[in-house]
Amino acid sequence: MKYNYEYEIKYQEVDGKKKLRLFNLENYLLEVAGRVADDLGFGIANLHPRGLTWILTRLSVERYELPTHCEKVRFETWIESNAHMLSTRDFRIYKPNPDNVLKGREEEWILIGQCKSVWAVLDLEKREIVNIFDDPMFEGCVDGEVIEMNRIRMTTIPEPTGVVPHKVVYSDIDYNGHCNSCRYLQAMTDAYLPDYYGKKVRLDINYQKEAMLGEELQTLYLVTEDGVQYQQKNQHGETSCSAKVSF
Repeated sequence: MKYNYEYEIKYQEVDGKKKLRLFNLENYLLEVAGRVADDLGFGIANLHPRGLTWILTRLSVERYELPTHCEKVRFETWIESNAHMLSTRDFRIYKPNPDNVLKGREEEWILIGQCKSVWAVLDLEKREIVNIFDDPMFEGCVDGEVIEMNRIRMTTIPEPTGVVPHKVVYSDIDYNGHCNSCRYLQAMTDAYLPDYYGKKVRLDINYQKEAMLGEELQTLYLVTEDGVQYQQKNQHGETSCSAKVSF
């Protein structure tokens, strides 16, 4: 089963070049995933009373074009699988064909990106991942279609190009009590923004250890010929999040 949601890009979500910021694109993907889970009966409204919640563990996005202010975007999504304590959800991202819009023709959507995301269920008290996919509420929800995306290997950054500190503050925290997934990417791109405009971009993020209010993070970045690699470490030297933007 496929699900489609449409949004109009708001002015506060675009950057100085009037293009949707990467972390705002991620926010839309998370919003769509949450809406589908709610519609199917296993969203936050169902899990939170049981002391459980969804967390994002991995995200990969291939983006061919970034939408701009006031432009409509359609997100098509489905559940690829629920297995081994992980739920894989895929996306296709579309925008209206500008030629049809200008000529008043029937609306046609063109593909501008695709995404694969991997989710887990977290026990809020124990802060541990649990397996609940044998629950009857998950029956019949898997579509099964697979978007083929090679997994990008993340490595440590022994000699970074730069290091930028970031303290986890009030505006970073979500209703799960930890740093919101999009805030990691926001801090990374604030530390160093590669020149990806007009290019086909691949974004990969691995979430490894949740960051809590007041934690001091260090954003390490390494600029390479084909993009930039990021690693966020906490005060104990543990990696909270790693990412790579590739051209």
